[in-house]
Amino acid sequence: MMKLVLRKAVLIIVLLQFYSVGKAQQLVSISGYITEKSTGEMLGGVAIALYPSRYSTSTNSYGFYSISVRKNTPQKIYFRFPGFQLDSFIWSAKSDTSFSIGMILMPQGDDFEKFKEVEIVTKKSTIADKVEMSKIDIPINQIKEIPALLGEKDVMKVIQLLPGVQKGGEGQSGIYVRGGGPDQNLIILDEAIVYNASHLFGFFSVFNGDALRSVELTKGGFPARYGGRLSSVIDLNMKEGNNQKFSGELGVGILSSRFTFEGPIKKGKSSFMVSGRRTYLDVLAQPLIMAASDGNNAGYYFYDMNAKFNYIISDKDKLFISAYFGRDKFYASGNIEASKNEFSFGWGNRTMTGRWNHQFTPRLFSNLSLIYSHYDLSIGATDISLKEKFELRYTSTIDDYGIKYDFDWRPIPNHLVRFGLSSINHNFSPSAMVFKVGTRDLFNKSVEIIRTLESGIYVEDQIKVDQLKIMPSLRISHYLVGNKMILNPEPRLSVSYNISRDKAIKLAYSVMNQYMHLLSSSGISLPTDLWVPATENLKPMKSEQLALGFAKDFKGGISLNIEGYFKTMQNVLQYKNGSSSFLSDNLDPSATADSRSWEQLVTSGKGTSYGTELFLQKQMGQFSGWVGYTLSWTTLQFDDLNGGKPFYAKYDRRHDISLVGIYKIDKRITISATWVYGTGNAISIPQGTMVANSHQMSNYPTIWNPTFNSSNSQIDFGARNSFRMEAYHRLDIGVRYSTPMKRGTRTWEFSLYNAYNRANPYFYYGANVDGINLLSKITLFPVIPSVSWSYKFK
Repeated sequence: MMKLVLRKAVLIIVLLQFYSVGKAQQLVSISGYITEKSTGEMLGGVAIALYPSRYSTSTNSYGFYSISVRKNTPQKIYFRFPGFQLDSFIWSAKSDTSFSIGMILMPQGDDFEKFKEVEIVTKKSTIADKVEMSKIDIPINQIKEIPALLGEKDVMKVIQLLPGVQKGGEGQSGIYVRGGGPDQNLIILDEAIVYNASHLFGFFSVFNGDALRSVELTKGGFPARYGGRLSSVIDLNMKEGNNQKFSGELGVGILSSRFTFEGPIKKGKSSFMVSGRRTYLDVLAQPLIMAASDGNNAGYYFYDMNAKFNYIISDKDKLFISAYFGRDKFYASGNIEASKNEFSFGWGNRTMTGRWNHQFTPRLFSNLSLIYSHYDLSIGATDISLKEKFELRYTSTIDDYGIKYDFDWRPIPNHLVRFGLSSINHNFSPSAMVFKVGTRDLFNKSVEIIRTLESGIYVEDQIKVDQLKIMPSLRISHYLVGNKMILNPEPRLSVSYNISRDKAIKLAYSVMNQYMHLLSSSGISLPTDLWVPATENLKPMKSEQLALGFAKDFKGGISLNIEGYFKTMQNVLQYKNGSSSFLSDNLDPSATADSRSWEQLVTSGKGTSYGTELFLQKQMGQFSGWVGYTLSWTTLQFDDLNGGKPFYAKYDRRHDISLVGIYKIDKRITISATWVYGTGNAISIPQGTMVANSHQMSNYPTIWNPTFNSSNSQIDFGARNSFRMEAYHRLDIGVRYSTPMKRGTRTWEFSLYNAYNRANPYFYYGANVDGINLLSKITLFPVIPSVSWSYKFK
């Protein structure tokens, strides 16, 4: 039966393509690139509408567009993009035409009357007009205006404010999307995978907002061009660099300083962008630490650097080269009695992407990408005494080498076909540990490099028929590890029906496979978490997600999105009780390879997540921001955990609310605020003690650590994750004051993190009070004021 359905589907598609080719011979096309006029930056997602034909399309991520109409039917073409002035021109439609345009930013500051007029003209639907659902574009200017911890603008923290996205905990940058773990998010920077997206043990992300051009989150209804993760795609693109004039920005904050510099190499033809950031806490704190500890030294720093170069070879060819380098390092050294001690802990990412755009015909566009990605973790400790030298080293690395070739084909109006292929060679070194005494290797244990090949081929067909938009698509993923080859079909479907011009009902279904896992024993997403591939013994993860939604556009750039979803996950991994990422808990050199294998330390299970999300957003105007609300349930089930019974995931949150507001008083002053609320995390705590050889239980409903004095007593944790932490809520406030100057703009920003000093729990511990061990909590951040300064020159 299934084979018959597939044969009929293939036959229908082939017939449609023959029809498309025949009809295309009667058409003429207009194509080109849309940029920001003042900088030359390509603009993706620009809406393009033709009248009187009422055909529409949008630019791809490289700013390319193409649309066709019947020959000799003159059209007026409108170009619309949030934050930019509406533009239009008359096209005679007599022959194929190449037309590129530079769009102008909307007036800022006091010129609000003109701003309102432009907004009224551009009131055509946006959210309701798109076939995609569960997708959110986040304007970079909003990211920069939202108050943040210590003034560090953070893309990932802003993503945490969106519905369907749960934050890991106080200050954490890890995200949990629709019940999935942090490993189930595909985070790509200029198409290169970023494996660890956090600085400072998760308190800040690795992405410098000054270097970014666009940020896009997809939570469901995944296009077939994306694969390899179950829960979300976070697609970030760097700025290309101003090809008209030199410009830049300098910034100084409490924690770090940053710079961005961009400009033309050859005006209008090629450009570059360089951006960097580094903390200086280690430099400031080092003298104080050494003075207070008799010459001992300790410190921590992180840095990141982004660079990009692009060159317009011809009207049909463009070249882009981009790179990212970032690292965190904690170090300590000192003398204790007659020995010298050194300790270091570091992790970092490196990515590099080379891309070539080529336009074969007015209707066919392609992009070829060569991609490199690297992640490593290293821990080192040395103790040198008069008699002996002790040395411990632990490392874990991933190296990826990939290629992608993507095509956009627009055969006829209201018909867009995307297809392509990709392949990534993964090289995993999950764990290596060496323990030396003198020159002797007392202990040397490692997992051999695991090489895997992950590939995919896809096709998407977006069709518009009157009020109905439909995008059937298929991805076939291929995975090779050792002698095992896996081939998985991943069907996707997105449907949108416009009830009216500004209202739509949407439906999406997607199947995803993931061929790698992140093993975590900490529960808070630390760098020591271990990336491992699916192997011959452990199956890849798989999810199915169904989503139903309603979208409505209002006047003034306001949109409302309500979605419900149901998602199942299979072959999810967690550590067995008592296991960790260091392969085994002892340093026994006689242990066999099988007993040390991480595959023996994990258990496989399944998960279910379902819920409802509401998102009310205003992207432009004097006042902008959003309201987000999520009602959700997430459960997991493993044969080897919790007696095989289902339990709530740690980051299952019944209610999650985010309020974000940005108000521009005038062209100088902007005030902003965010308020968040979330149901407490589900965790396991001891419920009491049981005396050996006895069936009597001592119950302590509010006691965390009853007793460790008797070797005959054992701690009872009860059901897994059966205890709820206190609800989390916090208010942040920020004020920006900008002063236009002769050669640029100076900005001072003042902010309060946790403005009403809420004591949110980070973790719980047992505290002895008058002989009774009670449950107490640790909180991280009280109210924290911060100030930062920046200067944008032109």
